[in-house]
Amino acid sequence: MEKNKAISLLLKDPRTRYVIIGVLVATIPFLATAGLLRSAVVILIGSILIYSVAGLGINILLGYSGLISLGTAGFMGFAAYIAAYLTMNLGFPFEITLLISIAVPVLLGLFVGLVSFRIEGIYLAIATLSVGEVLRRSFEELVGFTNSFAGMRVNYPTLFGVWSLDRNGTFVLIAVALTLAMILTHNIVHSRPGRALHAMRGSTVAAQAMGVNILRYRLFAFAVSTGLVALAGVLYVHFVRFTHPDIWGWGLSLNILALVIIGGLRSIYGTLLGAFVVFGIPSLILVRLPIIGDIPGVSFVFNGIVIVIVVLLYPRGIVSIFTDIGKLIKKTGRA
Repeated sequence: MEKNKAISLLLKDPRTRYVIIGVLVATIPFLATAGLLRSAVVILIGSILIYSVAGLGINILLGYSGLISLGTAGFMGFAAYIAAYLTMNLGFPFEITLLISIAVPVLLGLFVGLVSFRIEGIYLAIATLSVGEVLRRSFEELVGFTNSFAGMRVNYPTLFGVWSLDRNGTFVLIAVALTLAMILTHNIVHSRPGRALHAMRGSTVAAQAMGVNILRYRLFAFAVSTGLVALAGVLYVHFVRFTHPDIWGWGLSLNILALVIIGGLRSIYGTLLGAFVVFGIPSLILVRLPIIGDIPGVSFVFNGIVIVIVVLLYPRGIVSIFTDIGKLIKKTGRA
């Protein structure tokens, strides 16, 4: 009895559920090894999980802090190119590369956070979009660093200098990173900084009246958000093993913003669900449909339609559908 009670309490802890999700996700590449999934599907799911990590960063910024950024792709690409250059050109160990590739974009994110203290709303969106486009243009022009339009090829990571990962091992690494990102997000939003971010999102004037240091917590939000986005960039380049300037355009930034809105602001589960809707459905379903699958840019149209439907019917995101289903089941059971 006591054992069952302990297990029940453990499962009620969201962090335990995040670990369970991570373990389940980590088994996906081995389904391909067993012939149950195609390799292309595994690569797509791995990319979706990476975008989920970036989405968690944007959710902290937009959902919990009320700030917006349209430069996500630029920061992801910046981290990806740093990782590629340090690994392939300078031969740095993966662990050192990971730290540097996150730290440098975070410093740039802190600068953007300083700028955000003076501007808000659409002006902040335009400013971050400009930063993202400046970074993308830099990827094209800095040939010695990025190899420009020729792109850069990267190997799977080697951990601690001895453990060389293959595709499956890198996928498991992504699952671990996603699990840690979910736990980190949960811990932040349920702590004192999280409460400060909530207050700041509601009203900066009211937050200041309650003693919240607006500059400090804006910098904190941008630092954490940029760190998760940079982590996603490093994971992407080591999983896909290639980076090119065209990957890191404003379209990717909009898609990551869309997955947060569609999945559910201030929802960790919603971020994962939104990533599968935004990146999974167009690639797995829409491209296979007759006529529709041949239309370029159909994913943007799909995402726009879904956003409109979600805003009208489920303003809290499609993750709230499960809450409504649970209420419906309870009502049916009582009847």
